[in-house]
Amino acid sequence: MKHIIIVTCTAIFASQAAETAAPVTPPAPPPSEAAQPTAKPVVDVVFVLDSTGSMGELIAGAKEKIWSIANGIVGQKPTPTVRIGLLSYRDRGDAYVTKMFDLTEDIDTVFRNLRSFEAGGGGDGPESVNQALDEAVNKMAWTASKQATKIIFLVGDFPPHMNYKDDTKYPVTCQTAAKSNIIINTVQCGSEATTTPVWQEIAKLAEGSYMALAQTGGMTAMTTPHDAEIAKISAAIGETSIAYGSVTQKSSVRAKNMAAAEAAPAVAASRAAYNSSTGGRAIQGRGELLADMTDGAVDLKNLKQEELPAEMQKMSQTERKDYIAKQQTKRTELNQQLTALVRKRTDFIEREKARLTKEGKGDAFDLKVEETIKEQIKRNTATKP
Repeated sequence: MKHIIIVTCTAIFASQAAETAAPVTPPAPPPSEAAQPTAKPVVDVVFVLDSTGSMGELIAGAKEKIWSIANGIVGQKPTPTVRIGLLSYRDRGDAYVTKMFDLTEDIDTVFRNLRSFEAGGGGDGPESVNQALDEAVNKMAWTASKQATKIIFLVGDFPPHMNYKDDTKYPVTCQTAAKSNIIINTVQCGSEATTTPVWQEIAKLAEGSYMALAQTGGMTAMTTPHDAEIAKISAAIGETSIAYGSVTQKSSVRAKNMAAAEAAPAVAASRAAYNSSTGGRAIQGRGELLADMTDGAVDLKNLKQEELPAEMQKMSQTERKDYIAKQQTKRTELNQQLTALVRKRTDFIEREKARLTKEGKGDAFDLKVEETIKEQIKRNTATKP
């Protein structure tokens, strides 16, 4: 049973190892269950966000919290591959109806895309929720494996228009989701009375959860005594980046490092914690030579001169290898420092979460998302043979 999870507000790859039978006579018996390779779990999460004017504060909060949400997912055991997608929606007559950014492991790109979201438009109450839900379920590039947990958080504060004749209405989309083992969670932001029964119905039809939050999402800035130092080390790791490939790819690497440098220390620290947990990378996604060589995605000797950064183009092959080795040594040393600080930061945050929950302040959007994902990953795993 696979699960796609969708959350709504008013205002993950299972790679199958190819088995090659050994040419023995008689044929060897099939390997035992215990001998089978364990595929890394995948968690796909799509955030479908109402980006009309009333959702400004929640969107602003989400921009600050996307890395902490990603950390909450990647912190599950066994560690999953995390893919995140975004779909922003408004209403007909606004600057756009929907704007979609497909699922990707490149959380740096997710962060940049989310930063482009601005609240605007709206004003008449109901929004194009039906279209947003339909596109989230049917147009995102969900992981095909039945082992993947698939989650959508649809976030908004008003119900859908039900009078648009060419819309696929939400009951039909929920039916499609249910047949595909897709869980739809609804999160209502604010207290609009006409939204509550619709959000509850969507969650019920698609075996999900309904939750209600304050209009702002209730997200509290969580800083730690370690953020500034972690951000400083993260920036130094960014300086070890070697952007290669096309002009566009090189620019993308630089832009990711620049976005991180411009982020508040708490956000930069959350990003650094995620990078630390995913192999000590400088950035997420492809285009950074040290990480891509480590992953076996590129071979230095196969790169054309123009695909190298300017500082490496005039070097001999031996000089290039020495340069790469020095950058890798720097990164390794910095990551060792980072790992120790991230551990302290994580402990601090867990204590702070426990305190907020005890004081009845654990309702923030990011905390609810993390809690819901954790429960639904567990539920999805329990249903697998």
